[in-house]
Amino acid sequence: MISKSKFHYIFAAVITIVLVVLDQFTKYLAVKYLLGTEGITLIKGILELQYLENTGAAFSILEGKMIVFYVLTLIIGAGIVYLMIRMPKKGKYLTLFYTFSVLLAGAFGNLIDRVVHHYVVDFIYFSLIDFPVFNVADIYVTLCVFFIVFLILFYYSEDEINAIFSFKGK
Repeated sequence: MISKSKFHYIFAAVITIVLVVLDQFTKYLAVKYLLGTEGITLIKGILELQYLENTGAAFSILEGKMIVFYVLTLIIGAGIVYLMIRMPKKGKYLTLFYTFSVLLAGAFGNLIDRVVHHYVVDFIYFSLIDFPVFNVADIYVTLCVFFIVFLILFYYSEDEINAIFSFKGK
């Protein structure tokens, strides 16, 4: 029988892998059905699917600086894994623990694109607000960052936050 702690690591790894596969599958579909087209309107004036090869980050910052993305993703990913290892695997901490696994899926989903293609496949476009084209991995990252901020501001007490980020033990 595996321990609860090992179960949480295995389950988090499964979540991360499944979400990376889902992200990569949606990007595959975008390449297959959107590349070379003018896109597909899902909701006129609101939501479209458009193929875009993004060599930068959000709003095309650091365009073409792939090495920066490789290094930052690996450093941030390692930091998240370190936090996951150090934090308690019980109670309220599991919320953040599993949120980190989804965040890793977003980071790794886009890292795979950068390593394999030297760009990230983006395809979701909110034309209503002319928002930059994005992908499923971007959704993971964005939602997780907002959720982590919410958890830190409103869910965890100061002592619980210190237990997560103090690195004084498990």
